[in-house]
Amino acid sequence: MSSIYQELKQECYEANMQLNALNLVIYTFGNVSAVDREKGVFAIKPSGVPYEDLKPEDIVILDFDNNVVEGEMRPSSDTKTHAFLYKNWKEIGGVAHTHATYSVAWAQAQRDVPIFGTTHADHLTTDIPCAPPMRDDLIEGNYEHNTGIQILDCFKEKGLSYEEVQMVLIGNHGPFTWGKDAAKAVYNSKVLEEVSKMAFLTLQINPEAPRLKDSLIKKHYERKHGKNAYYGQK
Repeated sequence: MSSIYQELKQECYEANMQLNALNLVIYTFGNVSAVDREKGVFAIKPSGVPYEDLKPEDIVILDFDNNVVEGEMRPSSDTKTHAFLYKNWKEIGGVAHTHATYSVAWAQAQRDVPIFGTTHADHLTTDIPCAPPMRDDLIEGNYEHNTGIQILDCFKEKGLSYEEVQMVLIGNHGPFTWGKDAAKAVYNSKVLEEVSKMAFLTLQINPEAPRLKDSLIKKHYERKHGKNAYYGQK
């Protein structure tokens, strides 16, 4: 019997497989979810299932209060973080989480990724934010839910827009990214990993490397974003 969530499950499945194909996950450490706002649900990878064994029908469907709507398997252990972001950020359609090496290294160093070059500026105009490590009382509480709070608090403190900055590092943990759909969330995970790698190498070559100047940041960001963007085909 076909599911009314079949398309959503397929979208989520394909995004998770892409995460693996892009070498952004280690074993089963990583997940992508996709949302259906009209139905008030989201789809996410089941916990601990190897990518080579994953099938579209394994994808779990939940509401924004973390109740399983459809699926036999336990959802990802990060599900509550995804649900919190969907509930609070109405414009996002997909969320991804990885343990990719360079992104995690910056998170473990508890450092924002500085905006050094135009690859970074093609995607955002600020450093990639790193949220402080979670407080002990939050760790002992509803940990995954509180990771969502941690992300929102970071954006509030730094005055960032989740629609412009579609990525964050969690201190000592790793990256979360999001976008208009699951595919864009995965795209942002790959961008984050490559920019993190470039920034690391930049500092190895020149520990005093200067931040990209504002005029270049503005030029490169606006080539791809905003009303006067001219990158790509119409």
